[in-house]
Amino acid sequence: METHRESVDPVADDVIKSFARAAVLAALLGATAFVSIPIPFSPVPVTLQTLFVFLAGLYLGPVWGTVSILLYLAAGAIGLPVFSGMTGGLGVLVGETGGYLWAYAIAAGVVGLIVHRGRELRDPAEEPLPILVGSLVVATLLIYAIGTGYMAWLLELELGEAIAIGVLPFIPGGVFKLVAAIAIVKSKRITQIR
Repeated sequence: METHRESVDPVADDVIKSFARAAVLAALLGATAFVSIPIPFSPVPVTLQTLFVFLAGLYLGPVWGTVSILLYLAAGAIGLPVFSGMTGGLGVLVGETGGYLWAYAIAAGVVGLIVHRGRELRDPAEEPLPILVGSLVVATLLIYAIGTGYMAWLLELELGEAIAIGVLPFIPGGVFKLVAAIAIVKSKRITQIR
């Protein structure tokens, strides 16, 4: 009996490094599940998660930033307690806050596309402030629109009511996270991932 062996091309080092970095950012995003402040009149809690969504797009770019968020969502889908309030499972992804979670992957990709202007990574610390601010504002608006729209549909809320409980209470924190992300990038304490 003859055994036939085929060689397998090894995975490129840059792919392994990028995947490892995406996994680290996904883990950091999941670690923010410990910091969750419920708001009595809203099903959506205050978290630090969007800060790490921003950082994923800024540092990993449109492809690996999105992969990072998808790794985080997959970890939560299989039941790991990585969603706000240390919850997990598929039910969270289709529950009241599911739209916000799915929007994270889109937002990280959009930030990456705007800042890096494609798949080739640039040093976000060298990018002009208006580009950084603009990308994070667009990402925030996407998260609010998708998350609030889904919540309104699921809970059968009027648009004004959905905005009142799903957007307005989060604007001050959103501004803080936007400023924090830019401060982290401009501090140059994290070197660009290439």
